[in-house]
This record gives sequence, structure tokens and C-alpha cells, in this order.
Amino acid sequence: MKIVVLDKPRENPGEIDWSELFALGDVEMNDRVPQSEALDHIRDAEIVLLNKTRLTGEMLRECGKLRMISVIATGYNTVDVRAAGERGITVSNVPSYGSEGIGQHAVALLLEITNHVGYHDREVRKGRRSGPEDWCFWDYPSIELENKTMGIVGMGRIGRIVARAAEAFGMKILACDVNQDPGLENGALRYVSLDELLSSSDVISLHCPLFPETENMIDRAAIAKMKDGVILINNSRGALIDEEALAEALNSGKVYAAGLDTVRDEPIAPDNPLLSAKNCYITPHISWTAVEGRQRLASAAVANVRAFLAGKPQNVVNGK
Repeated sequence: MKIVVLDKPRENPGEIDWSELFALGDVEMNDRVPQSEALDHIRDAEIVLLNKTRLTGEMLRECGKLRMISVIATGYNTVDVRAAGERGITVSNVPSYGSEGIGQHAVALLLEITNHVGYHDREVRKGRRSGPEDWCFWDYPSIELENKTMGIVGMGRIGRIVARAAEAFGMKILACDVNQDPGLENGALRYVSLDELLSSSDVISLHCPLFPETENMIDRAAIAKMKDGVILINNSRGALIDEEALAEALNSGKVYAAGLDTVRDEPIAPDNPLLSAKNCYITPHISWTAVEGRQRLASAAVANVRAFLAGKPQNVVNGK
């Protein structure tokens, strides 16, 4: 059986164990195949694993032996799943693998905004001193989270991790989700409407999927409902935010600061307005990169292949 890995999620050599995959067939392992060469690699494959390489309907029609695609990611928009289904090709994804690290990164973005640890470390290393008698200096206010209100949009695995951290800081939590779990409500957390969350939160953290109804959910109208000086965190999907609107709000001070690990178009374009906006902290989509999470990702993608070969496909996204 020919199994082809078109591209692996970026990793350092030797970090991730793929040995279980090699036990399942004749494996062609690639770090990253150029899009223009992908078809040549998979034309005779029975199973394909991929991360960012695109598989179009036209390409799938050329792959007469292909039976299964295991996407090494949660998002599967790189595959024409309808065309795959029409050809009887099973497509599976990895629904969850890095919730812990992603939730942790959201908190890291918030703490950089509230405490500016990185900035002050750089200033100390430059040799900066406040004076001969004082040993401390600060160029940003240190913001205390105790008794502040955290609004979490999306209370899935990641949202719940962020909620636990917020509660540990002594924050009140407002949650918004189409699927509510009443068992999560307690003295610190309650479910509210999106409008109430927007108007009542000191910090808003986005942890919801990107659907047509959530695209640009943070637009000018939503920002106008927010408290003056709100902090916005997004390490979910960049297109949840109208970037022009957010840049305007940051520059005006309506939004005090934003911590972002994702933008609409990646890699970020040099003319993205958020790059020059005030108090905007951007990391290069690294929330998912903890080695523990990446090993879970690889192992889960292989488990999808194993389950398919056993006649019990799992995490199927195209109904086949």
C-alpha cells in the first residue's frame, strides 16, 4: 500500500515520532511538496496525508487508486471534500490536538499586554536605569486582572481552558456560545448574549470557528458596543475580525490593545493595517506549536489512517 505524506506541519528534525505510520504501508514522507508537483507524488497513492497542500477536484480525478485522505490539521478547506466524496474517498481531520497550548497562548498574549514583560526585559538589557536611587521603571501601566470581566466567545475546549485561567486570576467570566453547557456556570461564570458580552467585558477573547455567520463578527458595529479601553484577544481565526475596523479602534484608543496570533491573510501582508496600529501584538500563528500538541496531531492523523484500514473510519468530514 502506497502512503504519501505531502507536507508535515513544520517541525524541528527528529522532534515528532512518525514510526507508527511506517508500520502501515510503503510510506513516502515529504517535508513539503510544491503545489505544482503534488499530483505527480500522489497519482498512484492509496492514502494521502497533508497539512497545507491543496487537493482540488481536478487533481482527485487523476488519482484512481486514492481511497483516503488524512488531513494533519483541524481545518480541511485545503481539500475539495465534495469531489472526494463523489469519488468515494474518505477525508478525515484531527478535531482537537492543541487545545492546551492554544489556550495557554491566548493567556500569554493577554499577559504581555497587561505586564509588558518582553518590552521591559529588552530595556533592562540595553542598560537602562531609572536613576541612581530608583531601580524600577515602567513605560506602560501594569493592569491588574482581579475583578475584571473576561468575555469568551466560544466555550469549547480552548475557551474552557482560558476560562479556568481567567477564574484563577480572579476575573468574572461572561461566556457566549450557541451550544451552552449549564454545568459550567458558577459564581464566576455565566452565559450571556453576544451583545451583553461585548458591552460588559474588559477583555474579549475569541475562540469560535470561522463560518459565514461569524466572519467579521468583530466589525465597527461590534466595536462600538464595547467598553472604551477594552482588550481584544484572537488566536482562533483571523477573518473573525474586520482588520480595518480594529486598526481604527486601536489608533483611536477605543480598543486599548489587541493580542493576535492569526490574521485574515497569512503570512501577514506588509500593508496590513494592524502592523502599524497602536498597541497591537501579533505572533506568527504559533499557538498550536507546542511539541506535545504537534505529537498529538501527528499521532491522531496516523490513528485516522489505522481506523480507516480497520474498516472503522473516524473523524470523517465528508460523510464517506
